[in-house]
Amino acid sequence: MPLIKHKNQRVAVLIDVQNMYHSAKALYKKKVHFKEVLKQAVSGRQLIRAIGYVIRTETGEEKSFFEALNKIGIELKVKDLQIYPGGMKKADWDVGLSIDAVRLADSIIDAIVLVTGDGDFVPLVEFLKGKGRQVEVMAFGKSTSARLKETADDFTDMGENAKRFLI
Repeated sequence: MPLIKHKNQRVAVLIDVQNMYHSAKALYKKKVHFKEVLKQAVSGRQLIRAIGYVIRTETGEEKSFFEALNKIGIELKVKDLQIYPGGMKKADWDVGLSIDAVRLADSIIDAIVLVTGDGDFVPLVEFLKGKGRQVEVMAFGKSTSARLKETADDFTDMGENAKRFLI
């Protein structure tokens, strides 16, 4: 049964930018068209917040990309890339995104769209649904956790319309 999305729904869109960037690059050798992703995520509803979770590198080469995301209405949360002795690098926003989702679920949000294929978010989806929130996931199906797809109220496979969601 298709999910009902009505214009009075208040929606928040939380975008795991690194996950989407690396999925598009690995699967299609292209970049994500985030303006189209946001448009599809909102689907004519009332956008309350759109947040993109990004990593700043030591070179700063991503600055123009961050500015482009801001221009299309995506608020950015930025974290520096962590480089450990020995060269190991770490860059993820799983906890930060989850905390924001929990906070938003306690406010005026009816639906939360998670733009990620990361299966680590399954417990978050279950929690949000338990709070009565509609939880939708958008990602490239080929690189999305099967459990995440099953757990969400709705899953949009961006790979089914790759031309729309890729640049």
